[in-house]
Amino acid sequence: MKKNVLIIDGQGGMLGKQMVEAVRKLIPDAEITAVGTNSMATAAMLKAGADRGATGENSVIVCSRTADIIVGPVGIVIADSLLGEITADMAAAVGRSQAYKILLPVNKCNNIIIGVKGKTTSELIGEAIEKIKEISGV
Repeated sequence: MKKNVLIIDGQGGMLGKQMVEAVRKLIPDAEITAVGTNSMATAAMLKAGADRGATGENSVIVCSRTADIIVGPVGIVIADSLLGEITADMAAAVGRSQAYKILLPVNKCNNIIIGVKGKTTSELIGEAIEKIKEISGV
């Protein structure tokens, strides 16, 4: 069964871009939806190979309903994070989704995850990909 992977990112979309590329390599037939909190983030993820993309609050809310796996920085479940790009409704939609949530512990915007050593974005993406493999049975 084809997995519906929703990747959410904001600001410049670089984390999301790298996640799209990694998921595409891992699960070539995955249906990857990229939702950016702004058009620059969406464009970066589409350029990286997402199947479709959308931008903004309503897109996060709608796409969170049907995703099997949601991937993004931990800020996607914290209202007002990503320099204010995540609204309370966006955070609630992701949190309420029945999808598996793979949240990368990016210690920025005053959201600091204790117990997580500072890792590079590449290391975090590698760990996220391992978890996606486990969930997807790949």
